Amino acid sequence: MLDVNTFSISLLAAAAGLAVTHAVLGPDHYLPFLMLAKARRWSRARTLLVTAACGVGHVASSLALGAVGLAIGAGVGWVEKWEGARGDWAAWAMVWFGFAYLLWGLRRALRRRGGVELHEHGGHVHVHLGGGHAHHHVDASKGSASTFWALFVVFVLGPCEPLIPLFVLPASRGEWGLAALVGGVFGAVTILSMLALVLVGHAGLERLPLGRLERWAHAMAGAVVMASGLAVIYLGL
Repeated sequence: MLDVNTFSISLLAAAAGLAVTHAVLGPDHYLPFLMLAKARRWSRARTLLVTAACGVGHVASSLALGAVGLAIGAGVGWVEKWEGARGDWAAWAMVWFGFAYLLWGLRRALRRRGGVELHEHGGHVHVHLGGGHAHHHVDASKGSASTFWALFVVFVLGPCEPLIPLFVLPASRGEWGLAALVGGVFGAVTILSMLALVLVGHAGLERLPLGRLERWAHAMAGAVVMASGLAVIYLGL
């Protein structure tokens, strides 16, 4: 049974506060979703669903690593070492994913300038050549699915560094109920913060007309994703 005392209340409050700070100060927690949603014209519901799924993977992977570390008798230092390594992998994965998406976006935009235009109707992307009526149907769901899975893998690799000491501290004292509650609070607040930020940002982007820049939307999305990863690596965000 969970013993409610000053220590447990302080730990839960710290978990909630650090979760909000962790999400708000990390541009990788919301900018990739916003930019890809704008470029791929995801609905608000779809954008929030993708964000929530990536948030769950992000938190669950750190909790799993912390639990494994404790199960094998490793200390906090061992877990934090692996979290740091995962953080580097995730940041570079985001950089390379953003770079690849940027190149694809540039190629797509240049093709449109050359007379090949893509239009989405009824769940399909129509490719119009030279303004003629003949067109081909391309399944747009494959690109969106690939984008989701790439993001999901990046977020599963991405660590929640502030969570580890908060989770390991009560668990190492045998207070597994408190440890689970701390992990749950941190995870829930992190995901809710990500959803709130994405919801507000998505509402703003819907009102932002791109005009002639629209054909560069995918390239801009890739650049922002890549910049988010670089910010994590070089600015520690």
